[in-house]
Amino acid sequence: MKIFKFGGASVKDADSVKNLAQVLKLFPADELIVVVSAMGKTTNALEKLAEDYYYTKGNSRQILSEVKKYHFDIVEQIFTDKTHAIYNEINNSFVELDWLIEGVPSQTFDHVYDQIVCMGEIISTKIVSAYLNTIGITNKWEDVRDYIKTDDTFREGVVNWELTESLSRSLLKRKQIIVTQGFIGGTSENYTTTLGREGSDYTAAILAYCTNAESVTIWKDVPGVLNADPKWFDDTQLIEQLSYLDAIELAYYGATVIHPKTIKPLQNKNIPLYVRSFINPEAKGTVISDAQLTLPVPCFIFKVNQVLLSISPKDFSFIVEQNLSDIFKLFADNGVKINTMQSTAISFSVCVNIHEHKTSQLVKKLQENYRVLYNDGLELITIRYYNQATIDRVTAGKKILLEVKSRYTVQLVVKNA
Repeated sequence: MKIFKFGGASVKDADSVKNLAQVLKLFPADELIVVVSAMGKTTNALEKLAEDYYYTKGNSRQILSEVKKYHFDIVEQIFTDKTHAIYNEINNSFVELDWLIEGVPSQTFDHVYDQIVCMGEIISTKIVSAYLNTIGITNKWEDVRDYIKTDDTFREGVVNWELTESLSRSLLKRKQIIVTQGFIGGTSENYTTTLGREGSDYTAAILAYCTNAESVTIWKDVPGVLNADPKWFDDTQLIEQLSYLDAIELAYYGATVIHPKTIKPLQNKNIPLYVRSFINPEAKGTVISDAQLTLPVPCFIFKVNQVLLSISPKDFSFIVEQNLSDIFKLFADNGVKINTMQSTAISFSVCVNIHEHKTSQLVKKLQENYRVLYNDGLELITIRYYNQATIDRVTAGKKILLEVKSRYTVQLVVKNA
C-alpha cells in the first residue's frame, strides 16, 4: 500500500483535477490510498463562512453562494453530461451546508467550525472520485471519518490510535484505489473533528501508520522540500534527502511544506516520506527517512502577522514556576500556540500568530493578574543551521525585538526599522 496526498493547489480547477489523474496513471500497478484536500482556497472561504455565521451573521449566504459556484464551475468543465450523478451529490452537500448555517449556533465556535469546514474535503473528494471513475481509473470513495477516530477536541482532534488502526485494517482488503479526505476525523458521537490547519499531510501519515504502508508521497506545486519559501527567496535550493529529525524541526518551526504532526507516525514505523511535484511528476523530489544527515544548506522559515506578548507580574516580582504554570494554562485554555518564547527574571515573552478572537481573549485573561505589553504586525524568522551571515541577510532593514538561539537554530522576532 502506498499513500498519496494531494493538496488544494493540485485540485484548484478542472485542469488540475485532470492532471491529478495523469499522475495516478503513472502508477497503474500500485495499491493506493489517495488523500485529497479541499479545492484551492476553499478552506479559507469556509473559515470565513463559519466566522460570519457564528459571530457577525452578515454575509453567510453570499459566501456560501460563492463557494458553491466555484465548485459547480469545476464540475461543469469536467462532466459535460449534466445528468451525471455527481451534480446531485454535490448539490446535496451544499444543501447540508445550508442547513448548518440556519438558526442560532448551539455549540462552541470550534465545534461549529469543524462541521462547516470539513465540507470542503467531502465535496472535493466526491468530485475527484467521480471523475477518476469516468475515465477508467476505478476507485472507491471512502469517508475518512469512518476510519480516523478522535476525541472531541474540535479543531485539534486527538487521534484514538488503537481504534483507528483497528478500523483502518479493512482498507488493506481493497484491491482498487481508495479516494478519501484529508484534515478530518470523527468522534464516537459521529461529530466531525479537524486535525489542525493543513492537516491533510497528517491524515496521510495516520493511514500509512495504520496500514503499514510502504511509503507516503505528498504531491506539491514545488519540486520538493526547499531551503526557503519561494515567496521570500529567489534562489531557493532543493534538499534531496532529509532526516526525520530535521523534517520534524522544520515542520515544528512552521515550514509549510509539511504539517508538524506528519513525521512522528512515519518515523515510528520507518516509513519514508516523499515530497514530489505534481507539475513534474517524473522528478525525484525529496525523500525524508531515518538517514543520519545534516542539511547541506541553511533553511529559512518566515511567519508574518505575529504578536509579541511580554508578560510580567503586576508587583514586579520574579517570574517563577507557579507563574509559568498559570501562564501556560491560559495559553492552552484559549487555544493559542506559542511559536517562540524567552524568560527573564521578571518577564516572560512569547510570540504567537494573530487570531482576532483567541488572541484578544487571551490578553484579557492574562491582564487579570499580569502586566501585558503587546506588539503586533511582526515577523518571526527561523533559521535552521544558521551563521552570522544568514542572520545579517534576513535582518537587513529590520529591528530585532527578540532573539532565541540554540546550537542549530535561531529565531528572530523582527519589525521594519
